[in-house]
Amino acid sequence: MTPEIQTIVWLPEGIVRLLDQTRLPGEEVYIDCRDAEDVAEAIRNLRIRGAPAIGVAAGMGLSLGAQTLQATDVTSFLHELRTIKDLLAQTRPTARNLFWGLERIWTVAEKHRDLSIPALKQRLVEEAVKMHQEDLACNRAMGGHGQTLIKNGDTILTHCNTGALATVGYGTGLGVVRAAWEHGKHIQVLVDETRPVLQGARLTAWELVRLGIPSRLITDSMAGDFMRRGEVQAVIVGADRIALNGDVANKIGTYTLAVLCRHHNVPFYVAAPLSTVDPALSTGDQIPIEERPPEEITSIAGVSIAPQGFPVANPAFDVTPAGLVSAIITERGILHPPFAEAIQALCRSAHSS
Repeated sequence: MTPEIQTIVWLPEGIVRLLDQTRLPGEEVYIDCRDAEDVAEAIRNLRIRGAPAIGVAAGMGLSLGAQTLQATDVTSFLHELRTIKDLLAQTRPTARNLFWGLERIWTVAEKHRDLSIPALKQRLVEEAVKMHQEDLACNRAMGGHGQTLIKNGDTILTHCNTGALATVGYGTGLGVVRAAWEHGKHIQVLVDETRPVLQGARLTAWELVRLGIPSRLITDSMAGDFMRRGEVQAVIVGADRIALNGDVANKIGTYTLAVLCRHHNVPFYVAAPLSTVDPALSTGDQIPIEERPPEEITSIAGVSIAPQGFPVANPAFDVTPAGLVSAIITERGILHPPFAEAIQALCRSAHSS
């Protein structure tokens, strides 16, 4: 079995260690975050990325920040902790998991405000570590459900990176592919490069080499032609936020793939944990879309590819309407359209358990 990638981990000495994904595939470099500001910088600058991973990173960052607080009473402690929470919340606006991670740690802090400050700090660390453990179990469950949708001999097209690097381990969309491979299915993967930051070319391809799954790298603009030729049996993507009606925000270019899938009668699957669902949003029109720096488009690996100062639009995500989604794969099973009632029922069930 392939050793699990250590995307992020809480070290016993009170350090959050994460794999710097901006250095892949050339170098495998780990960063030690010693305070919340270090974690915030890592999230903001894509050193750690992928909705589930930054959810855990945000939770660990808030817990890490709590360890540095000098407050001697709980009221002051919570006031200072909220400041750290706000700092981390400003790093990336689209991924629901980031806010879920912060809310989970904050809820624990408020619930246990009767503890001593040292005991409360320790309780927050325990919750952050628990989130890490749960994410790995969640991803493996998701893979087990999703692999039933993949047939022997299928070629699956992926977008962005949805593997172990996007989570604490195993993966969401790529986790489904991995589970199918581990179940003995002879499959192949088409990896689109995913401009502008090339998460497919740099990260997904790197993971697939480690896993030994037959794969080919293509440019984003080749996807439609491969579908036309009948060389794609399914597209599996992840998600950064899902509205209650099943609209999905994911890496820019996802919507284009969904439209191509509909035209070519190719199933379009979304794999995401329930923590990606935003119960406050009824449709995808309400999802905030992050605008990233123009340099991500005007240069590649530090080399300029556009005229100096040329105007740039760089939305990091787009929204795919629920009507284009064939199924949503979660840790609690596979949801089929229409999604609204199934999503809400599953969220209620998860909340009560």
